[in-house]
Amino acid sequence: MNQQLRNHKVAVLVENGFEEVEFTKPIEALKEAGATVVVVSPQKSKVKAWATTDWGNEYDVDVNLADANADDYDGLLLPGGVMNPDKLRMNEDAVAFTTAFFTQNKPIAAICHGPWLLIETGALEGRTVTSYPSIKTDLINAGANWVDEEVVTDEGLTTSRKPEDLPAFCEKMIEELKEGKHSGQNTL
Repeated sequence: MNQQLRNHKVAVLVENGFEEVEFTKPIEALKEAGATVVVVSPQKSKVKAWATTDWGNEYDVDVNLADANADDYDGLLLPGGVMNPDKLRMNEDAVAFTTAFFTQNKPIAAICHGPWLLIETGALEGRTVTSYPSIKTDLINAGANWVDEEVVTDEGLTTSRKPEDLPAFCEKMIEELKEGKHSGQNTL
């Protein structure tokens, strides 16, 4: 195990219906790099994954969203799945929590439908991102420059399209977290 992210604490914000592999693989990569991973959710004790075509496993929630503070974390991971970001973007606490990572210039990693939540922060204007193709127009309408690439980084914001992109996504997410705060990231 390499320890390049030792002393880093990363929040993973999820609601029921996150894509399981987009949760488990990045968490595995973060822990392998030495990071402490904290699952944050509006759910009180457990959150349920979606595994491609049906419900997946349940996972423990470490911190309830109502008690979470971006000041306590070095970065944010947003797994995809259709239900997960759709629920989170309608949750004022989730939007405020995510927005705080932008205002503090902290790394954010979002995959697949995960960038959907980012739209609500108002911080995508002029940023280059990728995502699952079905939310491309939403991201463009939010002012983002959408590209169809395996992984995209833009001043601490890492995005990818789908589970097949996970190896590249995890590598760039760790690289951005290791770099820490990005001075040009704050667009709010």
